[in-house]
Amino acid sequence: MKLRHQYQNKINTMALTADALVNKSLELVSAPNTYIQLDTLIQDPMYSADDITAIINTDPALTTRLLKVVNSPYYGFPSQINTISRAITIIGTNELIQLVLATSVINAFKGIPSNLMNMDEFWKHSLACALTSSLLAEKCKQAGKERFFIAGLLHNIGCLVMYQSVPELAREAINRAQFGHEIIYQAEKNVLGFDHTEVGEALIKGWRLPALLAETARFHHSPDDAQEFPLEVAIVHVADIMVTSTAQFGHSGDHHVPPLDPAAWDKLQLEPEVIPEILQQVVKQLDDLASLLMSN
Repeated sequence: MKLRHQYQNKINTMALTADALVNKSLELVSAPNTYIQLDTLIQDPMYSADDITAIINTDPALTTRLLKVVNSPYYGFPSQINTISRAITIIGTNELIQLVLATSVINAFKGIPSNLMNMDEFWKHSLACALTSSLLAEKCKQAGKERFFIAGLLHNIGCLVMYQSVPELAREAINRAQFGHEIIYQAEKNVLGFDHTEVGEALIKGWRLPALLAETARFHHSPDDAQEFPLEVAIVHVADIMVTSTAQFGHSGDHHVPPLDPAAWDKLQLEPEVIPEILQQVVKQLDDLASLLMSN
């Protein structure tokens, strides 16, 4: 029976590619449509804040989560923000749209077995990476830190596709990483023939999200291969290692700290002293932000 099971797994794996896995997943997990509508809207130079508000208000649960976030200690505004239009005025259109994407994606993946992946731990790790990426970008004097937040948040999104679509094979990869002392992406390649970075890139392209997010998902473990957004990928690479090396920030299926690419750290042109400072800020912000973005 065991041999037959292994043989069947081998047959299934031979038929799999990252693109095929994502095509299967797209039937289960719809693209973040509100975000896509908003992203399309802001390409029109004639759009208004009222147009954005009208789209967001069609989803009451999303509206509630967004207002909770903008009124949270993460932003620290002194007065209550009660409407989406006011939120746009205070935090800006781009930041609000990125929050729409964040909360939509976090609430999109359902039904992943808890004995395979603790989703609270997964999103805790992802949000810690998002915050760390954003803070590193700030230290690097990069504009538009919200794009670094989203890139950090979605860097491991390919893992969720694997957990949802091929849970037995994903479990085999996790076990190999845990007991065979392989880095998770190496274990995935040995089991499936591809890893979560390829799946993440394919999903983000399938959802028609920005190219920055696709390249970050694909190359966050190999930042030297990034062509279009090398600094952004380097920042998420460093953030991922910082977060993974700190046990209190959850995990995405693997407790091993992936190797640091020294060239990626050099791109940031930062002193090592910023690392504990940033991690202390993440500790202060993470739990409140996680409870808000992960609420139903």
